[in-house]
Amino acid sequence: MAIELIKPGLATTVQDAGRPGYYHLGIPLSGAMDQESYHQANWLVGNPDSSAVLECTLMAPELCFHADAVLAITGAQTTPKLNGVEVPRNTSFAVKCGDRLSFDFFKLGARLYIAVAGGIDVPLVLGSRSTYGLGAFGGLHGRKLQAGDVLPVGQPIAKPLIGKTLPDTLRLPLCKEVQLRVLPGLYFHRLQDESVQSFFADTWRVAPEADRIGYRYKGGTALKFHERIPPFGAGSDPSNIVDAGYPYGSIQVPAGLEPIILHRDAVSGGGYAMLGTVISADMDLIAQMQPNHNAHFVRVDMAQALAARAERRQRLALQREALS
Repeated sequence: MAIELIKPGLATTVQDAGRPGYYHLGIPLSGAMDQESYHQANWLVGNPDSSAVLECTLMAPELCFHADAVLAITGAQTTPKLNGVEVPRNTSFAVKCGDRLSFDFFKLGARLYIAVAGGIDVPLVLGSRSTYGLGAFGGLHGRKLQAGDVLPVGQPIAKPLIGKTLPDTLRLPLCKEVQLRVLPGLYFHRLQDESVQSFFADTWRVAPEADRIGYRYKGGTALKFHERIPPFGAGSDPSNIVDAGYPYGSIQVPAGLEPIILHRDAVSGGGYAMLGTVISADMDLIAQMQPNHNAHFVRVDMAQALAARAERRQRLALQREALS
């Protein structure tokens, strides 16, 4: 079984649950940006949790199937068509050898996930099939997919069911404006009081430069840092620090102008102050934000962050149970 890329889309890559355990070596998590949609797609076709899927950003590909298969599509709101006939999202469906799958534009959301029963069977690299573009490894040849690429598909562990659907009550809505909960970080004290207030009060807009490495936001008031004499090893910009590790989801604001939230392919350290960290429960929301979508940062404490993580885990458990 294989899938051929007729049109590659804007940025289609092979991704799975990620590549943890190597961040200390400078190798990031990678993996699906929207982990919830990723898992939903795999559960719909009966795949194990770590199976590789296609992640499609802002524009989906056109695919041709070289054998019969069972698929599921989750994530961004678009209209998938099989041989020109509309097929459902968030529901498993069958394709035949020679069928072609295409999509229209993304109405809401930024990332679409296509799972096939058996999973995309590219080689494991450091325990994962995820594509890491900066490192040029994982996925298919360590890069975005191109027209003419052929992807091998594994053998399903069991016969997948057709018509399995994720209940609407268990789906998170796709929105053009979201709230992102932030836990203040090690360098939050460097901000002046008025900048603390404006950071949480302003509306921030996704910039066109947003990608798998980091989401850049514009439109808010420039942030001001307390004056200081730069310590040895730090740059002269007020947002500079002596190099430190970057947590997944951390927020840096070079020169105080445009916040950048580091995401799945981000580097593991550098010389910008980390003002805070978007909590893990909200990272999937960032992945579905298109350019010019709006975000509001909401300050939370550790207890609230842990409660949100527990709530997300419970929602995922309910989804998995509903689709098992």
